[in-house]
Amino acid sequence: MSQPSISKPANVSSGPQGATAGFLNTDWNPRGLPEGAITRNVVLRTQDGAATGGALYQPSVPAETVVCIMHPREFMACHYMIPDIIEAGYAAWSQWPRSVGNDMRLEHEFALYDVAAGMEYLRQAGFKRIVLLGNSGGSGLYSLYAQQAGLDAAQRIKKTPGGRPTKLDQLSMPEPDGVVFLAPHPGQGALLMQCIDPSVTDEANPLSVDSSLDPFDAANGFGDASKGARYDAAFIERYRKAQHERVAKLDALAHELIAQRMQARARAKEGGTLADRRLGAHTPIMTVWRTDADLRCYDLSLDPSDRKYGSLWGKDPYASNYGSVGFARVCSPESWLSTWSGISSNALLAKAAPAIRQPTLLVEYTGDQACFPSIIRDIFSAIGTTDKHHERVKGDHHGRALGAGDEPGRYIAGRLVQDWLRQNFRK
Repeated sequence: MSQPSISKPANVSSGPQGATAGFLNTDWNPRGLPEGAITRNVVLRTQDGAATGGALYQPSVPAETVVCIMHPREFMACHYMIPDIIEAGYAAWSQWPRSVGNDMRLEHEFALYDVAAGMEYLRQAGFKRIVLLGNSGGSGLYSLYAQQAGLDAAQRIKKTPGGRPTKLDQLSMPEPDGVVFLAPHPGQGALLMQCIDPSVTDEANPLSVDSSLDPFDAANGFGDASKGARYDAAFIERYRKAQHERVAKLDALAHELIAQRMQARARAKEGGTLADRRLGAHTPIMTVWRTDADLRCYDLSLDPSDRKYGSLWGKDPYASNYGSVGFARVCSPESWLSTWSGISSNALLAKAAPAIRQPTLLVEYTGDQACFPSIIRDIFSAIGTTDKHHERVKGDHHGRALGAGDEPGRYIAGRLVQDWLRQNFRK
């Protein structure tokens, strides 16, 4: 593929970067908007009564096509793709979710209400064409929205994985006109399925370890950054099977906790005890430890790419896997099932992407430490439309340069998105 050159902005730092997880909204190489661009902050109320909102960026000549950017838990008003969208003559809409920076109660089925509120606003604002740009975790959210919006209302998901009625059949869901996946991963649950540590033997003891499954034991093939890890096929097979088993056990725990609460509520309605009222009102919290242990992050011979040793959270697997910050660390039983379970979640591209019929662009970063080449191929294959294009760009998960002197991949990706928009949508 051709990748036109561009002069690097003076304030760009191209050198290798450190841990990046949890900072998707940050633009390390800030660029101003093109001259004449207009920004409008918008506050919205969803159909189920939650607060959301966004920032609308218009070029100097108002556009009729708008590109939406949203993540289910991140604030993305500073997303690095916005200047490129405006420069190409299109509008950009950056939306924030109802719970910024916190997925403790995130259920994707209700996050669809946030997306729908933004879509309704943009249609009422006069935009004739709306393109969804799903970056990282935004890919699962937007693919689920596109799937549900394309269904007859009666066919939409009726209950969350935790059993709550969604009432999506009553939700107005304007359909998008195009989709961009930028550094997508296969959905938060599918991502976690690959990086959860299956050597945990006791969920109540974060230091419990089955040494035969310990990914950081040299006896199993682990090696530090200087020599790298080498896991054999037998260990990998046992490891992947045990990961699925751990997720299944957590699913069972989540369902049990929900059932206990709902049964207590039912008893309380029938004149139950004070203890029933307490239990029925209580929402337990699941603490899920050790969720940064994808073998591919340390054995670079597995699904090889341009990535560096380590995960999104850094090079030290003990700090990221055993530390307090990590994927799914604190969640409700409902959010575990809807968002983080690779078994139960609906927000998985394998489930939702086949329903996408709109023109679609997928941009892969070749040094991505969250999504690997074989996963990207699976995602691209799953996308239902035949009008789809896959581009590969050298960069890390956030499109930053892999080495000193390299142009940040985000700028190359920006030009590819510009070209694709021009080819498919009038301004």
